[in-house]
Amino acid sequence: MAVVDPTYRPETDEHREAVERAQRALLDSAVEHIVEVVLRADGDIYEAAAPDGRVRFRREHDGPGWRFSIVEVEGRNPLADQAVDRFSPLAEERANAYPDRTENSYPFAYEQVAQLFDAPASPDLVAVHASAHNWENQGGHRGEHGSISVVQARAPFILAGAGVKQLGMIPRACKLVDIAPTVMALLGAEPGSGIGLNGSQRQEAFLARQDGEAQEAILDTAAPPPEHVVGLLLDGANANVLYDLANRGDAPNIARLMEMGVTFGYGAMSSLPTVTLANHTSILTGAYPGHHGILNNAWWDRVQGTQVITNSPMHWISAMDWLDPGVETLYQAVKRAFPGSVAVSINEPCDTGADYSIFGCMRNGEEIDRPPPVEELPHTTQRFVRPVKEYKWSSLIDHTAVEQFTGIWSGHYRGTSWPMPKFTWVNFSLTDAAFHEGGPYSEIARASVQDTDARIGEILDAVQRAGVFDRTAFFLTADHGMEESNPECTGNWAEALDASGVDYRDEGYMFIYVNP
Repeated sequence: MAVVDPTYRPETDEHREAVERAQRALLDSAVEHIVEVVLRADGDIYEAAAPDGRVRFRREHDGPGWRFSIVEVEGRNPLADQAVDRFSPLAEERANAYPDRTENSYPFAYEQVAQLFDAPASPDLVAVHASAHNWENQGGHRGEHGSISVVQARAPFILAGAGVKQLGMIPRACKLVDIAPTVMALLGAEPGSGIGLNGSQRQEAFLARQDGEAQEAILDTAAPPPEHVVGLLLDGANANVLYDLANRGDAPNIARLMEMGVTFGYGAMSSLPTVTLANHTSILTGAYPGHHGILNNAWWDRVQGTQVITNSPMHWISAMDWLDPGVETLYQAVKRAFPGSVAVSINEPCDTGADYSIFGCMRNGEEIDRPPPVEELPHTTQRFVRPVKEYKWSSLIDHTAVEQFTGIWSGHYRGTSWPMPKFTWVNFSLTDAAFHEGGPYSEIARASVQDTDARIGEILDAVQRAGVFDRTAFFLTADHGMEESNPECTGNWAEALDASGVDYRDEGYMFIYVNP
Protein backbone atom coordinates (compact mmCIF):
# COMPACT_ATOMS: atom_id res chain seq x y z
CA MET A 1 0.00 0.00 0.00
CA ALA A 2 1.44 3.35 -1.01
CA VAL A 3 1.29 6.19 1.46
CA VAL A 4 -1.51 8.57 0.53
CA ASP A 5 -0.47 12.20 0.29
CA PRO A 6 -2.52 14.23 2.78
CA THR A 7 -3.29 16.77 0.03
CA TYR A 8 -6.09 14.47 -1.18
CA ARG A 9 -8.42 16.51 1.04
CA PRO A 10 -10.48 19.31 -0.46
CA GLU A 11 -8.20 22.31 -0.70
CA THR A 12 -10.77 24.94 -1.56
CA ASP A 13 -10.58 28.21 0.32
CA GLU A 14 -14.05 27.51 1.70
CA HIS A 15 -13.06 24.13 3.12
CA ARG A 16 -9.80 25.43 4.58
CA GLU A 17 -11.63 28.30 6.26
CA ALA A 18 -14.22 25.91 7.72
CA VAL A 19 -11.50 23.64 9.11
CA GLU A 20 -9.76 26.62 10.70
CA ARG A 21 -13.03 27.80 12.23
CA ALA A 22 -13.63 24.37 13.72
CA GLN A 23 -10.08 24.31 15.05
CA ARG A 24 -10.52 27.72 16.68
CA ALA A 25 -13.72 26.49 18.32
CA LEU A 26 -11.90 23.50 19.81
CA LEU A 27 -9.17 25.77 21.16
CA ASP A 28 -11.60 28.25 22.71
CA SER A 29 -11.20 28.98 26.41
CA ALA A 30 -14.66 27.52 27.09
CA VAL A 31 -13.39 24.00 26.29
CA GLU A 32 -9.73 24.44 27.20
CA HIS A 33 -10.14 22.17 30.23
CA ILE A 34 -11.21 19.18 28.10
CA VAL A 35 -9.08 19.61 24.96
CA GLU A 36 -5.42 18.63 25.26
CA VAL A 37 -4.37 19.32 21.68
CA VAL A 38 -5.92 19.52 18.19
CA LEU A 39 -4.15 17.76 15.31
CA ARG A 40 -4.42 18.33 11.57
CA ALA A 41 -2.63 17.86 8.26
CA ASP A 42 -2.30 20.96 6.08
CA GLY A 43 -0.92 19.80 2.76
CA ASP A 44 2.46 18.27 3.56
CA ILE A 45 2.65 20.06 6.92
CA TYR A 46 1.34 18.57 10.17
CA GLU A 47 0.11 20.77 12.98
CA ALA A 48 -0.55 20.23 16.67
CA ALA A 49 -2.28 23.16 18.36
CA ALA A 50 -3.09 23.68 22.03
CA PRO A 51 -4.58 26.71 23.78
CA ASP A 52 -1.07 27.84 24.77
CA GLY A 53 0.89 27.14 21.59
CA ARG A 54 1.32 25.15 18.41
CA VAL A 55 3.92 23.37 16.34
CA ARG A 56 4.04 22.78 12.59
CA PHE A 57 6.32 20.05 11.29
CA ARG A 58 7.03 18.01 8.18
CA ARG A 59 8.54 14.61 7.47
CA GLU A 60 11.16 13.32 5.05
CA HIS A 61 12.23 9.83 4.04
CA ASP A 62 14.88 8.29 6.27
CA GLY A 63 15.57 4.78 5.02
CA PRO A 64 12.27 2.90 5.36
CA GLY A 65 11.08 5.41 7.98
CA TRP A 66 10.71 9.12 8.57
CA ARG A 67 12.67 11.93 10.08
CA PHE A 68 10.86 15.04 11.24
CA SER A 69 11.77 18.72 11.12
CA ILE A 70 10.10 21.63 12.85
CA VAL A 71 8.71 24.26 10.49
CA GLU A 72 7.31 26.69 13.02
CA VAL A 73 6.55 27.02 16.73
CA GLU A 74 4.18 29.58 18.23
CA GLY A 75 4.21 29.79 22.01
CA ARG A 76 4.72 26.35 23.59
CA ASN A 77 5.31 23.32 21.40
CA PRO A 78 2.59 20.98 22.71
CA LEU A 79 4.39 17.85 21.44
CA ALA A 80 7.93 18.78 22.52
CA ASP A 81 7.95 16.41 25.50
CA GLN A 82 8.01 12.84 24.20
CA ALA A 83 9.55 11.12 27.23
CA VAL A 84 8.61 7.44 27.52
CA ASP A 85 9.44 7.17 31.22
CA ARG A 86 7.06 9.87 32.49
CA PHE A 87 4.68 8.79 35.29
CA SER A 88 6.28 5.40 35.88
CA PRO A 89 6.24 3.33 38.08
CA LEU A 90 2.77 3.27 39.63
CA ALA A 91 3.61 5.45 42.64
CA GLU A 92 4.72 8.26 40.33
CA GLU A 93 1.64 7.86 38.16
CA ARG A 94 -0.66 8.11 41.16
CA ALA A 95 1.24 11.07 42.56
CA ASN A 96 0.60 12.95 39.30
CA ALA A 97 -3.09 12.33 38.76
CA TYR A 98 -4.85 14.48 36.16
CA PRO A 99 -1.63 15.96 34.72
CA ASP A 100 -1.84 19.31 32.99
CA ARG A 101 -0.84 19.47 29.32
CA THR A 102 2.36 21.24 30.32
CA GLU A 103 3.33 18.29 32.55
CA ASN A 104 2.39 15.51 30.16
CA SER A 105 4.46 13.66 27.58
CA TYR A 106 3.52 12.25 24.20
CA PRO A 107 5.86 9.42 23.15
CA PHE A 108 6.68 9.19 19.42
CA ALA A 109 4.19 12.01 18.87
CA TYR A 110 5.32 13.25 15.44
CA GLU A 111 5.20 9.74 14.01
CA GLN A 112 1.85 9.09 15.65
CA VAL A 113 0.31 12.19 14.11
CA ALA A 114 1.74 11.68 10.63
CA GLN A 115 0.75 8.03 10.26
CA LEU A 116 -2.92 8.68 10.89
CA PHE A 117 -3.28 11.28 8.17
CA ASP A 118 -1.93 8.86 5.58
CA ALA A 119 -5.36 7.20 5.50
CA PRO A 120 -7.84 8.46 2.87
CA ALA A 121 -10.61 8.33 5.49
CA SER A 122 -8.66 10.24 8.15
CA PRO A 123 -10.45 13.26 9.61
CA ASP A 124 -9.79 16.94 9.07
CA LEU A 125 -9.08 17.40 12.78
CA VAL A 126 -8.34 15.11 15.71
CA ALA A 127 -9.49 16.54 19.03
CA VAL A 128 -7.44 14.89 21.77
CA HIS A 129 -9.19 14.76 25.13
CA ALA A 130 -7.39 16.21 28.15
CA SER A 131 -6.02 13.56 30.51
CA ALA A 132 -8.50 14.49 33.24
CA HIS A 133 -11.57 14.64 31.00
CA ASN A 134 -14.48 12.46 32.07
CA TRP A 135 -16.66 12.15 28.97
CA GLU A 136 -19.78 12.41 31.09
CA ASN A 137 -22.41 12.79 28.37
CA GLN A 138 -20.45 10.89 25.75
CA GLY A 139 -20.57 7.49 27.43
CA GLY A 140 -17.56 8.28 29.59
CA HIS A 141 -16.09 6.24 32.42
CA ARG A 142 -13.88 6.68 35.46
CA GLY A 143 -11.07 5.06 33.49
CA GLU A 144 -10.36 6.64 30.09
CA HIS A 145 -8.13 6.29 27.03
CA GLY A 146 -7.91 7.59 23.46
CA SER A 147 -5.19 10.22 23.90
CA ILE A 148 -1.53 9.83 22.89
CA SER A 149 -0.53 11.13 26.32
CA VAL A 150 1.80 8.69 28.03
CA VAL A 151 -0.49 6.99 30.57
CA GLN A 152 -3.29 6.40 28.05
CA ALA A 153 -0.83 5.21 25.40
CA ARG A 154 1.29 2.94 27.63
CA ALA A 155 0.37 -0.74 27.32
CA PRO A 156 2.22 -3.52 29.15
CA PHE A 157 4.63 -5.71 27.22
CA ILE A 158 6.08 -8.97 28.56
CA LEU A 159 7.95 -11.48 26.39
CA ALA A 160 8.89 -14.78 28.01
CA GLY A 161 9.84 -18.40 27.50
CA ALA A 162 11.76 -20.19 24.77
CA GLY A 163 14.14 -18.01 22.79
CA VAL A 164 13.82 -15.01 25.11
CA LYS A 165 16.55 -13.57 27.33
CA GLN A 166 15.76 -13.55 31.05
CA LEU A 167 16.40 -9.87 31.71
CA GLY A 168 13.61 -9.12 34.17
CA MET A 169 12.15 -5.63 34.02
CA ILE A 170 14.17 -3.28 31.83
CA PRO A 171 13.93 0.55 31.71
CA ARG A 172 12.79 0.66 28.11
CA ALA A 173 9.75 1.29 25.97
CA CYS A 174 8.79 0.12 22.51
CA LYS A 175 5.69 0.49 20.33
CA LEU A 176 2.81 -1.90 19.77
CA VAL A 177 3.73 -2.00 16.08
CA ASP A 178 7.06 -3.54 17.14
CA ILE A 179 5.40 -6.67 18.54
CA ALA A 180 4.51 -8.48 15.28
CA PRO A 181 8.02 -8.22 13.77
CA THR A 182 9.51 -9.21 17.15
CA VAL A 183 7.37 -12.36 17.21
CA MET A 184 8.44 -13.24 13.67
CA ALA A 185 12.11 -12.72 14.55
CA LEU A 186 11.65 -14.79 17.72
CA LEU A 187 10.22 -17.67 15.68
CA GLY A 188 13.26 -17.57 13.43
CA ALA A 189 11.44 -16.39 10.30
CA GLU A 190 13.60 -15.29 7.40
CA PRO A 191 13.12 -11.58 6.65
CA GLY A 192 12.50 -10.47 3.10
CA SER A 193 11.28 -7.51 1.09
CA GLY A 194 8.28 -5.54 2.29
CA ILE A 195 6.81 -2.06 2.57
CA GLY A 196 8.19 0.18 5.30
CA LEU A 197 6.78 2.99 7.40
CA ASN A 198 7.17 5.61 4.65
CA GLY A 199 5.49 3.47 1.99
CA SER A 200 8.67 2.55 0.13
CA GLN A 201 10.31 -0.86 -0.21
CA ARG A 202 12.28 -2.02 2.81
CA GLN A 203 14.60 -4.99 3.07
CA GLU A 204 14.78 -7.24 6.12
CA ALA A 205 11.03 -7.00 6.66
CA PHE A 206 9.15 -9.72 8.53
CA LEU A 207 5.70 -8.66 7.32
CA ALA A 208 4.31 -7.37 4.05
CA ARG A 209 3.73 -3.94 5.59
CA GLN A 210 6.03 -3.31 8.55
CA ASP A 211 5.94 0.01 10.39
CA GLY A 212 7.54 -1.36 13.58
CA GLU A 213 10.95 -2.81 14.35
CA ALA A 214 11.83 -6.21 15.78
CA GLN A 215 13.20 -5.87 19.32
CA GLU A 216 16.00 -8.33 18.63
CA ALA A 217 18.16 -7.28 21.60
CA ILE A 218 15.84 -9.17 23.95
CA LEU A 219 15.94 -12.40 21.93
CA ASP A 220 18.28 -15.24 22.87
CA THR A 221 19.78 -16.01 19.48
CA ALA A 222 22.06 -18.66 21.01
CA ALA A 223 19.04 -20.77 21.89
CA PRO A 224 16.77 -22.62 19.45
CA PRO A 225 13.74 -20.56 18.41
CA PRO A 226 10.44 -21.55 20.02
CA GLU A 227 8.22 -24.03 18.25
CA HIS A 228 5.09 -22.22 19.45
CA VAL A 229 4.13 -18.69 20.47
CA VAL A 230 1.11 -17.76 22.59
CA GLY A 231 0.03 -14.12 22.63
CA LEU A 232 -2.20 -12.79 25.44
CA LEU A 233 -4.00 -9.46 25.25
CA LEU A 234 -5.49 -7.93 28.41
CA ASP A 235 -7.67 -5.24 26.91
CA GLY A 236 -7.33 -1.83 28.51
CA ALA A 237 -4.84 -2.89 31.20
CA ASN A 238 -2.78 -0.07 32.71
CA ALA A 239 0.85 -1.25 32.55
CA ASN A 240 1.95 0.23 35.89
CA VAL A 241 -1.04 -1.29 37.67
CA LEU A 242 -0.51 -4.69 36.09
CA TYR A 243 3.19 -4.82 36.96
CA ASP A 244 2.47 -3.65 40.51
CA LEU A 245 -0.20 -6.30 41.09
CA ALA A 246 2.13 -8.99 39.76
CA ASN A 247 4.92 -7.83 42.05
CA ARG A 248 2.55 -7.83 45.05
CA GLY A 249 1.50 -11.43 44.45
CA ASP A 250 -2.01 -10.61 43.20
CA ALA A 251 -1.26 -11.93 39.70
CA PRO A 252 1.06 -14.92 40.17
CA ASN A 253 0.79 -16.22 36.61
CA ILE A 254 1.67 -12.86 35.11
CA ALA A 255 4.53 -12.69 37.64
CA ARG A 256 5.66 -16.09 36.41
CA LEU A 257 5.85 -14.78 32.84
CA MET A 258 7.76 -11.73 34.03
CA GLU A 259 10.29 -13.98 35.76
CA MET A 260 10.66 -16.14 32.65
CA GLY A 261 11.71 -13.34 30.32
CA VAL A 262 11.73 -9.58 29.87
CA THR A 263 9.27 -6.85 30.80
CA PHE A 264 9.38 -3.40 29.23
CA GLY A 265 9.14 -1.20 32.30
CA TYR A 266 7.89 1.80 30.33
CA GLY A 267 5.57 -0.36 28.24
CA ALA A 268 4.69 -0.56 24.57
CA MET A 269 3.11 2.62 23.22
CA SER A 270 -0.17 2.26 21.40
CA SER A 271 -1.02 4.16 18.24
CA LEU A 272 -3.16 7.23 17.65
CA PRO A 273 -6.02 6.87 18.36
CA THR A 274 -5.36 4.78 21.48
CA VAL A 275 -8.58 2.81 21.18
CA THR A 276 -9.44 -0.86 20.94
CA LEU A 277 -9.69 -2.33 17.48
CA ALA A 278 -7.27 0.13 15.87
CA ASN A 279 -4.57 -1.16 18.21
CA HIS A 280 -5.57 -4.82 18.28
CA THR A 281 -4.96 -4.62 14.54
CA SER A 282 -1.67 -2.75 14.96
CA ILE A 283 -0.38 -5.47 17.30
CA LEU A 284 -1.39 -8.19 14.88
CA THR A 285 -0.05 -6.52 11.71
CA GLY A 286 2.93 -4.39 12.76
CA ALA A 287 1.27 -1.46 10.95
CA TYR A 288 -0.21 1.80 12.19
CA PRO A 289 -3.96 2.51 11.96
CA GLY A 290 -3.33 5.03 9.19
CA HIS A 291 -1.81 2.20 7.14
CA HIS A 292 -3.80 -0.92 8.05
CA GLY A 293 -7.17 0.79 7.60
CA ILE A 294 -8.91 0.22 10.96
CA LEU A 295 -8.78 3.89 11.90
CA ASN A 296 -10.86 4.06 15.05
CA ASN A 297 -13.81 2.40 16.72
CA ALA A 298 -15.88 4.55 14.34
CA TRP A 299 -15.02 6.87 11.47
CA TRP A 300 -16.51 8.47 8.33
CA ASP A 301 -15.94 7.04 4.85
CA ARG A 302 -15.83 10.06 2.53
CA VAL A 303 -16.04 7.99 -0.64
CA GLN A 304 -19.16 6.06 0.35
CA GLY A 305 -20.57 8.87 2.48
CA THR A 306 -21.25 6.57 5.40
CA GLN A 307 -20.26 5.94 9.00
CA VAL A 308 -18.02 2.95 9.62
CA ILE A 309 -18.31 1.17 12.97
CA THR A 310 -15.98 -1.74 13.72
CA ASN A 311 -15.72 -2.09 17.49
CA SER A 312 -19.11 -3.34 18.60
CA PRO A 313 -20.58 -6.83 19.00
CA MET A 314 -22.75 -6.22 15.95
CA HIS A 315 -19.77 -5.34 13.75
CA TRP A 316 -16.88 -7.51 15.01
CA ILE A 317 -17.77 -10.29 12.60
CA SER A 318 -17.17 -8.04 9.58
CA ALA A 319 -14.64 -5.55 10.99
CA MET A 320 -11.76 -6.87 8.89
CA ASP A 321 -13.61 -6.00 5.69
CA TRP A 322 -11.85 -2.65 6.18
CA LEU A 323 -8.36 -4.13 6.56
CA ASP A 324 -6.05 -2.90 3.81
CA PRO A 325 -5.24 -5.81 1.45
CA GLY A 326 -1.58 -4.80 1.38
CA VAL A 327 -1.26 -5.52 5.10
CA GLU A 328 -0.36 -8.97 6.43
CA THR A 329 -1.54 -10.29 9.77
CA LEU A 330 0.64 -12.36 12.09
CA TYR A 331 -1.52 -15.37 11.27
CA GLN A 332 -0.75 -14.95 7.58
CA ALA A 333 2.93 -14.17 8.14
CA VAL A 334 3.47 -17.22 10.36
CA LYS A 335 1.80 -19.53 7.86
CA ARG A 336 3.79 -18.02 4.97
CA ALA A 337 7.11 -18.34 6.81
CA PHE A 338 6.35 -21.83 8.16
CA PRO A 339 4.29 -23.70 5.55
CA GLY A 340 1.85 -26.18 7.02
CA SER A 341 1.72 -24.44 10.40
CA VAL A 342 -1.52 -23.56 12.17
CA ALA A 343 -2.51 -20.13 13.51
CA VAL A 344 -5.39 -19.67 15.94
CA SER A 345 -7.33 -16.52 16.88
CA ILE A 346 -9.47 -16.63 20.02
CA ASN A 347 -12.18 -14.01 20.62
CA GLU A 348 -10.41 -11.55 18.32
CA PRO A 349 -12.08 -9.48 15.57
CA CYS A 350 -8.72 -9.11 13.78
CA ASP A 351 -8.65 -12.71 12.59
CA THR A 352 -7.74 -12.52 8.89
CA GLY A 353 -5.75 -15.59 7.92
CA ALA A 354 -6.35 -17.59 11.10
CA ASP A 355 -7.16 -21.28 10.76
CA TYR A 356 -9.59 -20.99 13.66
CA SER A 357 -11.57 -17.98 14.84
CA ILE A 358 -14.89 -17.78 16.66
CA PHE A 359 -15.90 -15.04 14.23
CA GLY A 360 -14.92 -17.31 11.36
CA CYS A 361 -17.27 -19.92 12.81
CA MET A 362 -20.03 -17.31 12.92
CA ARG A 363 -19.35 -16.22 9.34
CA ASN A 364 -19.68 -19.87 8.33
CA GLY A 365 -23.06 -20.08 10.03
CA GLU A 366 -21.87 -22.52 12.70
CA GLU A 367 -23.63 -22.82 16.04
CA ILE A 368 -21.62 -21.22 18.85
CA ASP A 369 -21.23 -22.94 22.21
CA ARG A 370 -22.83 -20.97 25.02
CA PRO A 371 -21.06 -20.53 28.36
CA PRO A 372 -22.63 -21.79 31.59
CA PRO A 373 -24.49 -19.40 33.90
CA VAL A 374 -22.12 -16.76 35.25
CA GLU A 375 -22.76 -17.99 38.80
CA GLU A 376 -21.04 -21.26 37.86
CA LEU A 377 -17.97 -19.74 36.21
CA PRO A 378 -14.56 -20.40 37.76
CA HIS A 379 -12.22 -17.47 38.32
CA THR A 380 -15.05 -14.96 38.60
CA THR A 381 -15.41 -12.33 41.32
CA GLN A 382 -19.13 -12.65 41.92
CA ARG A 383 -19.54 -9.44 43.91
CA PHE A 384 -18.92 -7.44 40.73
CA VAL A 385 -20.96 -9.64 38.40
CA ARG A 386 -24.42 -8.62 39.61
CA PRO A 387 -24.04 -4.82 39.80
CA VAL A 388 -21.84 -4.38 36.68
CA LYS A 389 -23.30 -5.92 33.53
CA GLU A 390 -20.06 -5.36 31.58
CA TYR A 391 -18.19 -7.39 34.22
CA LYS A 392 -20.71 -10.20 33.84
CA TRP A 393 -20.62 -10.17 30.04
CA SER A 394 -16.81 -10.01 29.84
CA SER A 395 -16.45 -12.81 32.40
CA LEU A 396 -18.64 -15.03 30.24
CA ILE A 397 -16.70 -14.19 27.09
CA ASP A 398 -13.30 -14.67 28.72
CA HIS A 399 -14.38 -18.04 30.07
CA THR A 400 -15.06 -19.14 26.50
CA ALA A 401 -11.55 -18.00 25.56
CA VAL A 402 -10.06 -20.50 28.01
CA GLU A 403 -12.37 -23.25 26.77
CA GLN A 404 -11.38 -22.60 23.16
CA PHE A 405 -7.67 -22.56 23.99
CA THR A 406 -7.67 -25.68 26.14
CA GLY A 407 -9.83 -27.51 23.59
CA ILE A 408 -7.63 -26.73 20.61
CA TRP A 409 -4.41 -27.36 22.54
CA SER A 410 -5.78 -30.72 23.72
CA GLY A 411 -5.93 -31.76 20.08
CA HIS A 412 -9.69 -31.95 19.60
CA TYR A 413 -12.27 -29.15 19.65
CA ARG A 414 -15.75 -28.74 18.13
CA GLY A 415 -15.49 -32.03 16.29
CA THR A 416 -12.14 -31.16 14.69
CA SER A 417 -8.70 -32.57 15.40
CA TRP A 418 -6.04 -29.89 15.83
CA PRO A 419 -2.25 -30.04 15.66
CA MET A 420 -0.54 -27.77 18.17
CA PRO A 421 -0.68 -24.26 16.72
CA LYS A 422 2.48 -22.41 15.78
CA PHE A 423 0.82 -19.14 16.85
CA THR A 424 -2.14 -18.72 19.19
CA TRP A 425 -3.67 -15.37 20.08
CA VAL A 426 -6.05 -14.95 23.02
CA ASN A 427 -8.03 -11.76 23.62
CA PHE A 428 -9.27 -11.17 27.20
CA SER A 429 -11.81 -8.37 27.62
CA LEU A 430 -12.58 -8.24 31.36
CA THR A 431 -9.80 -5.83 32.30
CA ASP A 432 -11.10 -3.19 29.90
CA ALA A 433 -14.61 -3.38 31.33
CA ALA A 434 -13.40 -3.16 34.93
CA PHE A 435 -10.73 -0.48 34.44
CA HIS A 436 -13.31 1.67 32.66
CA GLU A 437 -15.91 1.12 35.37
CA GLY A 438 -13.85 1.91 38.46
CA GLY A 439 -10.68 3.45 37.12
CA PRO A 440 -7.30 1.70 37.07
CA TYR A 441 -6.70 1.89 40.84
CA SER A 442 -10.06 0.50 41.94
CA GLU A 443 -11.03 -2.75 43.63
CA ILE A 444 -12.97 -3.81 40.56
CA ALA A 445 -9.86 -3.30 38.40
CA ARG A 446 -7.80 -5.37 40.83
CA ALA A 447 -10.43 -8.13 40.79
CA SER A 448 -10.43 -8.20 36.99
CA VAL A 449 -6.66 -8.71 36.93
CA GLN A 450 -6.92 -11.51 39.49
CA ASP A 451 -9.70 -13.23 37.53
CA THR A 452 -7.80 -12.88 34.24
CA ASP A 453 -4.56 -14.03 35.84
CA ALA A 454 -6.29 -17.23 36.96
CA ARG A 455 -7.51 -17.81 33.41
CA ILE A 456 -3.95 -17.23 32.17
CA GLY A 457 -2.95 -19.95 34.62
CA GLU A 458 -5.26 -22.33 32.78
CA ILE A 459 -3.61 -21.34 29.51
CA LEU A 460 -0.16 -22.09 30.94
CA ASP A 461 -1.42 -25.41 32.35
CA ALA A 462 -2.76 -26.41 28.93
CA VAL A 463 0.63 -25.75 27.33
CA GLN A 464 2.25 -27.74 30.13
CA ARG A 465 -0.10 -30.69 29.52
CA ALA A 466 0.76 -30.58 25.83
CA GLY A 467 4.38 -31.27 26.80
CA VAL A 468 5.86 -28.28 24.97
CA PHE A 469 6.12 -25.64 27.69
CA ASP A 470 9.91 -25.40 27.38
CA ARG A 471 9.54 -25.00 23.62
CA THR A 472 6.92 -22.25 23.80
CA ALA A 473 7.26 -18.48 24.04
CA PHE A 474 4.59 -16.19 25.47
CA PHE A 475 3.90 -12.49 25.17
CA LEU A 476 1.42 -10.37 27.08
CA THR A 477 0.29 -6.91 26.11
CA ALA A 478 -2.73 -4.60 25.89
CA ASP A 479 -4.24 -2.42 23.20
CA HIS A 480 -3.78 0.82 25.16
CA GLY A 481 -3.36 2.09 28.68
CA MET A 482 -6.04 3.41 31.00
CA GLU A 483 -5.98 6.66 32.96
CA GLU A 484 -7.97 7.82 35.97
CA SER A 485 -10.30 10.63 34.88
CA ASN A 486 -11.48 13.44 37.11
CA PRO A 487 -15.26 13.25 37.79
CA GLU A 488 -15.25 17.05 38.10
CA CYS A 489 -13.63 17.60 34.69
CA THR A 490 -16.67 17.31 32.44
CA GLY A 491 -17.93 18.98 29.32
CA ASN A 492 -18.60 18.48 25.65
CA TRP A 493 -17.01 20.40 22.79
CA ALA A 494 -20.10 19.93 20.60
CA GLU A 495 -21.53 23.26 21.78
CA ALA A 496 -18.37 25.09 20.73
CA LEU A 497 -18.35 23.39 17.32
CA ASP A 498 -22.07 24.06 16.86
CA ALA A 499 -21.52 27.74 17.65
CA SER A 500 -18.82 27.95 14.96
CA GLY A 501 -21.47 27.42 12.28
CA VAL A 502 -19.40 24.70 10.62
CA ASP A 503 -21.07 21.58 9.26
CA TYR A 504 -19.23 18.64 10.83
CA ARG A 505 -19.32 15.07 12.05
CA ASP A 506 -17.59 13.99 15.28
CA GLU A 507 -16.79 10.28 15.05
CA GLY A 508 -15.51 8.40 18.08
CA TYR A 509 -15.61 11.67 20.07
CA MET A 510 -12.32 12.80 18.50
CA PHE A 511 -12.38 12.55 14.68
CA ILE A 512 -13.80 15.80 13.29
CA TYR A 513 -14.89 15.74 9.63
CA VAL A 514 -15.66 19.23 8.30
CA ASN A 515 -18.29 19.55 5.54
CA PRO A 516 -18.48 15.73 5.35
